[in-house]
Amino acid sequence: MFKLFFLYLHIVMQVKVSYQKSQVLQALRYHFISKREIKLMIILVNVFALFAAALFFYKKVTPLAFLISSFLWILSMLAFFWWLPAAIYKKSNTFKDTFNVSLEENHFFIDSGRGSTKTWAWREFSEMMETPHFFHLYFSPRSFFLLPKNVFHNSDELHEARVLLKAKIPSK
Repeated sequence: MFKLFFLYLHIVMQVKVSYQKSQVLQALRYHFISKREIKLMIILVNVFALFAAALFFYKKVTPLAFLISSFLWILSMLAFFWWLPAAIYKKSNTFKDTFNVSLEENHFFIDSGRGSTKTWAWREFSEMMETPHFFHLYFSPRSFFLLPKNVFHNSDELHEARVLLKAKIPSK
């Protein structure tokens, strides 16, 4: 009985994680859009496109120049919203696997069920961002773990996880 009580105190929450492709792609889009340099580039490309449209309207540039600027705008939007997330999803085996995640008082554990276990202390995470379907747990600006919200069985478990993650990891 004492051992069971100790185990309950030690493991705050344990969930089985698997991913849905459409939700992962959306989470990757959120990740890219949250980066300052990508926001800046998208703003500059949009300003450039609007400027090119205005110059074309006032007949200051040829239709070919306007067509080229429009093509660049379309390519950049496709890259950040479809190609880049799809390429990362395709390259990463993590999103195609199923594993157990344990959220504990001092650590975050991932167990693949095939003998591979990875442990991180909460201090190893630099920040946390919450999106509609995921908690993004960042190790660095480019390295992160996606914890799906749909793995929690009810809103109480989701709330407990949110409180724990916010207490242990700084938010964006």
